[in-house]
Amino acid sequence: MSEQPGEHPSTYMVQDRSNQQELERVHLQDQMITTAMGGVLPEQEDPTALRRILDVGCGTGDWSIEAARTLPTLERVVGVDISVHMLTFAREQAQQQGAERVEFASMDALRMLEFPNASFDLINQRFGQSWIRTWDWPKLLSEYQRVCRPGGIIRITEGDFTLESFSPALNRLNELCIQASFQAGYLFTPTTDGITSHLARVLTQHGLTQVQTHTWNLEFHAGTPAGQHLTEDVRRAYRTIMPFLRKWGSMPKDYEQLYHQALRELQEPGWTSPWTLVTAWGRNPGHTSAHLRFA
Repeated sequence: MSEQPGEHPSTYMVQDRSNQQELERVHLQDQMITTAMGGVLPEQEDPTALRRILDVGCGTGDWSIEAARTLPTLERVVGVDISVHMLTFAREQAQQQGAERVEFASMDALRMLEFPNASFDLINQRFGQSWIRTWDWPKLLSEYQRVCRPGGIIRITEGDFTLESFSPALNRLNELCIQASFQAGYLFTPTTDGITSHLARVLTQHGLTQVQTHTWNLEFHAGTPAGQHLTEDVRRAYRTIMPFLRKWGSMPKDYEQLYHQALRELQEPGWTSPWTLVTAWGRNPGHTSAHLRFA
């Protein structure tokens, strides 16, 4: 495993943190999903009430930078991640785009978020299913509540673990990924919605109030920029995840054949692939107003 000096041990599926293909995949996926969802906080009634946001597992920093760019009322956006490699890229992006209100820090959210109590108005986490095991959720949500202001928002977005596909080969790869992920503890059930169907329950069970969900039924089509981005995401993902599949006993002998067949099928004209995302959010206990205005 390639690590930078001083980095924490990682639960991330791709253990090689200097893997350039994974960095490029995360960067591409981040932009693709924000665009497909219609922005950084499209389901929130009044994002202008927010002043301070924490983005946990920020990766290449795209969501954090976009939040600062599109929400001028924000005073501070902090992105934290365990990967120094990803954070270096995020800082370079922020500097190039003149995103002065964004800062990035190396931090292990599964251990401790190194901020004072009640530091943020909103905690954002997206695609944590790649590094959060089912037994990590109680402590993680407790830490989110500690650094979130009373009455503030804790917001989680996850996707069905694999997208629905017309491609038999890609469907087979998806099944392998689901089984390995369940064995490794990332899913509550060995199903494609092994995270998304549990989000509201988990947030409520661990103390959040006024929990709501919004489902995003995305579609990706052949011959479109989004469709090409999806193909690139699949191409990179099923390369970088190979050590993970081997570790958890889900690497079949015909993996290479399946991989190349899936990529060929994704080049065929006319295909459509739906993908379901779920955003769940709730209030940090301690405020009775249904609509919170931050000072």
